[in-house]
Amino acid sequence: MARRDESKFSNRLEDAAKARAEMLAKAKARAEAAKAGADERTRERLAVAAAREERQKQRAEEKRLAAIEAEKNKVAIEAARKKAEEDAKLAAIKAAEEAKARKAREEAEQKAARDARYAARKERGKKKR
Repeated sequence: MARRDESKFSNRLEDAAKARAEMLAKAKARAEAAKAGADERTRERLAVAAAREERQKQRAEEKRLAAIEAEKNKVAIEAARKKAEEDAKLAAIKAAEEAKARKAREEAEQKAARDARYAARKERGKKKR
């Protein structure tokens, strides 16, 4: 029993060639779709890479500015520390001078009191004689 026209060898060859051509066309269509998708993915990857690079540049700039600000703060803190040290030294010197002046005043008062007592003893001694 013969199957339609497929029983002929030439028809089978033609059918096989058509099937191969259809498979090739399908493969080409998929390849074109994949290529278009690949192109889109490539553009997306490039956009993501560019955005990442921009963020890295921005972070580096922020880091640089933060370092500059930190250096300014460090300099200001150091200046304030030096000023505080100077003020403390001046206060210590002033306190030492005041203590010295107070001691001299006390010594002068003590000497005056001693001299007054001595003078009083001398006066009492003169009256007895």
